[in-house]
Amino acid sequence: MADDKLKTVANKVEGIADEAKGRLKDAAGGLTGDLGLQAEGKFDQFSGMAQQEFADLYEEGEGVVEKAVTFVRDKPLLSLGIVSVLGLLVGCLVFPRGKRS
Repeated sequence: MADDKLKTVANKVEGIADEAKGRLKDAAGGLTGDLGLQAEGKFDQFSGMAQQEFADLYEEGEGVVEKAVTFVRDKPLLSLGIVSVLGLLVGCLVFPRGKRS
């Protein structure tokens, strides 16, 4: 669990660094008129922002999974009932009963 937190923080920091590097490249390309450097900077900015968003989503997903595991541990019979009802509903949707003559 602690390793996941460290990896998430490392991904965020790396994303922030990539975004900053991209901003510098974009500014340098704008000042020199180098469209290639400017485009590379925009790409780095986008890549850094995407990496930060992915790290945030990963953290949120971990929280949801932890809540689900706690719910199942605290209320195993209710969890089993919910899963059974959902299974029946999915089964009825996937395998509808046809008319029999």
